Amino acid sequence: MAPDCAVDGGIEAPIDTDGLRGKLTPDAPLAKLVWFKSGGKADWLFEPADMDDLKEFLRRLDGDLPIMALGLGSNMIVRDGGVPGVVIKLGKQFADVSIDDASCIVECGGGAHGILVASAARDCGVAGLEFMRGIPGTVGGFVRMNGGAYGREVSDVLIDCTVVMPGGQCHTLPAADLQYSYRHSALPKGAVVVSARFQGVKGDPEAIGAKMDEIADARENSQPLRTKTGGSTFKNPPGRKAWEMVDAAGCRGLTMGGAQVSEKHTNFLINMGDATSADIEGLGEEVKRRVYANSGVELEWEIQRVGRP
Repeated sequence: MAPDCAVDGGIEAPIDTDGLRGKLTPDAPLAKLVWFKSGGKADWLFEPADMDDLKEFLRRLDGDLPIMALGLGSNMIVRDGGVPGVVIKLGKQFADVSIDDASCIVECGGGAHGILVASAARDCGVAGLEFMRGIPGTVGGFVRMNGGAYGREVSDVLIDCTVVMPGGQCHTLPAADLQYSYRHSALPKGAVVVSARFQGVKGDPEAIGAKMDEIADARENSQPLRTKTGGSTFKNPPGRKAWEMVDAAGCRGLTMGGAQVSEKHTNFLINMGDATSADIEGLGEEVKRRVYANSGVELEWEIQRVGRP
């Protein structure tokens, strides 16, 4: 029999945990779980054992606390005051990928990494999902944010997604219901994406692999991948490139505290080692100010900023 839910530190849980099998941690440090390696703690971090465990946990919680799902933490600033409520972290139990060869439909768990999805599709001769090789995140994250790279985005291929709501109800939402726009969806707040289905097309595994390699090489050559960063900081304004506007405003290499605008790609911010999340977010706001002063265009954050200042 699986053990009941473990609650660290002897702190009283917000719900009755009897029969739950996941791990519930109070005051859970989040810096180690996000790419910037900065920020505060979650009031509670829940790592469900499986789908039934997640549904039962959220049913008992019944919307009493805010819910935030956390994937790879690649496109996120967790503020230094921490995240209120419960952060949900899906593990390997939610990372399966299965493919129907006849229909070229790729079904993925919400915790599956983009590179895993693209690679599994390649191995089965399914094309159209190569761009996910360039998205540093999990299915749940880029379904919510309409993640994209190299000319394609999730809205181009999503059939539907299955979510668990804060009260524990499970719903399957067709892509049309998400009202996708650039790096945005109408996915309900607190909904946890547990799976998604994508539509691919027949393709040649060798050609698919070559395209994925091109994407990997392009990322390696143009982005500061081996640093503590958070991916693209600002959305591209219509007809413009955010990095060009940041560069034109003289922000390449600009620093604030331990944070810096990347000299390799100016739409990336970097934690040089000891930056606080306030340093990183403050630097982003200063970049926005300078770009507006230089061009009259107000950049919009692409990186999620969550938690208490």
